[in-house]
Amino acid sequence: MMRGPNPGAYRTPMGPYQRPGMLPGSRMPMAGMHMGSPMLPLYGGGSPMRPAMNPMIMEPFRKRLLTPLGHSPGPSQRRGVKRRKMADKILPQRIRELVPESQAYMDLLAFERKLDQTIARKRMEIQEAIKKPLTQKRKLRIYISNTFTPAKPDGEEAERISSWELRVEGKLLEDPSKQKRKFSSFFKSLVIELDKDLYGPDNHLVEWHRMATTQETDGFQVKRPGDVSVKCTLLLMLDHQPPQYKLDPRLARLLGVHTQTRANIMQALWLYIKTNKLQDSHEKELINCNRYFRQIFNCLRMKFSDIPMKLAGLLQHPDPIIINHAISVDPNDQKKTACYDIEVEVDDPLKGQMSNFLASTTNQQVALL
Repeated sequence: MMRGPNPGAYRTPMGPYQRPGMLPGSRMPMAGMHMGSPMLPLYGGGSPMRPAMNPMIMEPFRKRLLTPLGHSPGPSQRRGVKRRKMADKILPQRIRELVPESQAYMDLLAFERKLDQTIARKRMEIQEAIKKPLTQKRKLRIYISNTFTPAKPDGEEAERISSWELRVEGKLLEDPSKQKRKFSSFFKSLVIELDKDLYGPDNHLVEWHRMATTQETDGFQVKRPGDVSVKCTLLLMLDHQPPQYKLDPRLARLLGVHTQTRANIMQALWLYIKTNKLQDSHEKELINCNRYFRQIFNCLRMKFSDIPMKLAGLLQHPDPIIINHAISVDPNDQKKTACYDIEVEVDDPLKGQMSNFLASTTNQQVALL
């Protein structure tokens, strides 16, 4: 062991100087540091700050740590900020008394608050209206035509037999939308029934049904061999959105509703119950059936919760649109096209305008915040 320059410390071959009486691994205190200060607890009543640190200096850092990084203030905090901004805009009474022109500024603030309330109310009304189906009735014109190809004895094998081709197409009249809908998008199914005596029981039906993988088309065409005129029937089933149902004839006469959506049928049924006072006065969940309800629902009393189940047996698919057409093989009739107008429901353009209004007002609110 070697004697160091300080008489009170010794230098060991493996470490620095160390005073006698100090524990191994301990360090000398730094200048200005109080060794007798107690250690504050990690949890509990102590304040997590260093000894002798000014609380006013730590306050901004404490507030900054309360909000996690990457998180924006919530809606309640944003509303508080907006209230403070509005309060800051209001002029004190002393300034209003000194500056007479300040009344025009206060009137402008009042008008701004009234305008904000009106826009908020309109937003709520539009949001409720968009949840409901918003449609309008339009005319869809259907064009039906056919061509005839006579037999060619000297031609190829496919041309040696006479054949005809039927085409079914259509479009909306006065369609203001920029994106044109395909003809098939209006229908759930299309069935063409040919003369059963000419084409037999297995080949007289041509069917198209909508599926999940169906690709929309502008029209349909059917080709069959034949050299005589053929009578055919087209059955078109409209694709209603939301779905519509046809009521049982007895219930339809009672409610005055023939084919409607399930929601409209339930509304008409409740209106009939309310008008005829069929709801039990003591047990509000029960309906006392009159003679018409007893014949239709086959019960004396029923619960409101049982109506959907009982109503399901009285709903049927709507009737298809039926078009009778003659396929002619006369060369003079080749340029003739039959036109039929049917009524369909399409989305109201107002719905898109309402959605744009909601989006614009939302963006304005975000910009103001």
